[in-house]
Amino acid sequence: MERQELFKKLSALETEQINPNTLDIDITSIEETIRLINNEDKKVAFEIEKIIPEIALAVETIKNAFEVGGRLLYFGAGTSGRLGILDAAECPPTFGTSSEMVVGVIAGGKEAVFVAQEGAEDKPENGATDVEKYNVCEKDVVCGIAASGRTPYVIGALKKAKEIGCKTILISTVSKETAIDNGTITDIMICVPVGPEVIAGSTRMKSGTAQKMILNILTTASMVHIGKTYGNIMIDLKPTNIKLQERAKRIVMKLTGVEYNIAEKYLISTNWSIKHSLLMILGNISYEEAESLLKSSNGKVRLALGKIPQK
Repeated sequence: MERQELFKKLSALETEQINPNTLDIDITSIEETIRLINNEDKKVAFEIEKIIPEIALAVETIKNAFEVGGRLLYFGAGTSGRLGILDAAECPPTFGTSSEMVVGVIAGGKEAVFVAQEGAEDKPENGATDVEKYNVCEKDVVCGIAASGRTPYVIGALKKAKEIGCKTILISTVSKETAIDNGTITDIMICVPVGPEVIAGSTRMKSGTAQKMILNILTTASMVHIGKTYGNIMIDLKPTNIKLQERAKRIVMKLTGVEYNIAEKYLISTNWSIKHSLLMILGNISYEEAESLLKSSNGKVRLALGKIPQK
């Protein structure tokens, strides 16, 4: 793409425009500066509300992939890439997933998480190469995160993923029309046009907030619907430290009504499996019976409980 053509496309992006609400931000009081930022941030959730159907379709797609052993892989650059890595990193301690189930990939590699790697996002072939590096297959879902909807690295990753045959998702903070015009076409397009940033072009702000909110929704809703919670309580966390072990005891006590020592006893006997402990206590069954019920119920405790015959 010629530089002048690229200049025109970048200049037309919604996120690059001057925000009329913050023109005097540099001469306001500190408190007023904060209010200006906060007022802009308030708009993000309402924009996300408008595209709930698209997000729901993405969650359904991710859930289906998880249920057949597929993965969710995020590809992004800069702030977008870091947010994908953050969301992926938080899934194992929260939902007890393996580190391979949700994966975050950033242009420029691990170094780019901490220090900006200038130019790493400019080559679509780098995105395609990373898709191959992570052995993406047709069972997986590839989600590109790009505020502009045009990041070459992300476009390259999404294009390669489509060639492989897996489902693709785009998260951007420009309109769908802008993203398509910029060359991004995916199975599902989650576009949240947040408008001009508080500081023109600073997409770590409203755009970053929108992306973080959507990523939270994608993984949380997907995990809920594959049985990682009981009601709104997480029951598949891995108690890898003292704090999480105490949380596990509190969860078992809350959901079963047993005392601290009893909760601890069951958790230790099940190698700290909250799911097994719940079924054993609530259903008055053995570990082996709990294991069999969980397998036949796709890991969903409520469904497993319904299969326990009344004694």
